[in-house]
Amino acid sequence: MTRAERIAALHKAAAERILVLDGSWGVMFQRRGLDEADFRGDRFVTANGYDEKEQMKGNNDILCITRPDIVSDLHDQYYGAGADISETNTFSGTTIAQEDYRLDAQAVWDINLEGAKLARAAADRWTEKEPHKPRFAAGSIGPLNKMLSMSSDVNDPGARSVTFDQVYEAYRHQIRALNEGGVDLYLIETITDTLNCKACIKAIKDLEDEGMDALPIWISGTITDRSGRTLSGQTAEAFWNSVRHAKPFAIGFNCALGADLMRPFIAELSRVADTLVAAYPNAGLPNAMGQYDEEPHETAHFIEEWAEAGLVNIVGGCCGTTPDHIAHVAQGVASLPPRPIPERPVAMRLSGLEPFEMQG
Repeated sequence: MTRAERIAALHKAAAERILVLDGSWGVMFQRRGLDEADFRGDRFVTANGYDEKEQMKGNNDILCITRPDIVSDLHDQYYGAGADISETNTFSGTTIAQEDYRLDAQAVWDINLEGAKLARAAADRWTEKEPHKPRFAAGSIGPLNKMLSMSSDVNDPGARSVTFDQVYEAYRHQIRALNEGGVDLYLIETITDTLNCKACIKAIKDLEDEGMDALPIWISGTITDRSGRTLSGQTAEAFWNSVRHAKPFAIGFNCALGADLMRPFIAELSRVADTLVAAYPNAGLPNAMGQYDEEPHETAHFIEEWAEAGLVNIVGGCCGTTPDHIAHVAQGVASLPPRPIPERPVAMRLSGLEPFEMQG
């Protein structure tokens, strides 16, 4: 299929059924027991080997270049479990995030380009194998490790470690490579800072104005605790009001919380958003060792209830979830209809940390 045909198929599938996203990538890489050599491959070994104080281990995105076989296998595992959409392995694929590993812009470009190609190839294989259930590749765009809305110095509220222009350029670089690699949609995910997200949206829209293929945008924020707010302080409805101008294909939340604690915030988005609502929670909360104990059937039980209540259009898993979790989720929602998209009255809707609405 052409890209236009794939996007049309994505919209058609979303109108017909609840779509399923893949699960965690980090936990699956950890289970492989990869060592420094796996992360570095041949390309990132210096003439003197490498300094043990500057390890590449843990930089999962670089596996798109150094261990593409593992990345492809994980796409296959999630598609095989019933996922309709699988993300590129590019969550930290920006020049800003990769500064931690001293990677240059070309290496970051290659992470995104190769990550997109791997996801595209896997999606195409599964679509050919099961044409009644087309598969889609989402370009994963993570939140960055630096924020525009919050100070980088507790003693100086005005301090920032990056500028809006720097964040914009980092996202622009990543988006171009993902688009060239063949993704079907962008997933701006795990958003803790709405201003970072808005820089990403601007980068996408500017590139489209310059002639790059326009793709659906899925925006997924993070509610950090039971207060019901993002890290930069917004409520669910205020977050939606802040990004609605992008006319996203889907809006939702992921990470930070398990499905039981995330439910009220998904319900709030379901009430106010006149687009698809998506949610992919963690497998509960981490235990004292940082591990996730929630079993696949437990996660699926929570998500199935969301679907029965008519709250969601797209579901999946975040930290701690595995192909087994996704298989249970896919089975649980298979016979349930997607949430109807509500028609909301015309009104002026504003947001700071709180939403504001005024009807004429």
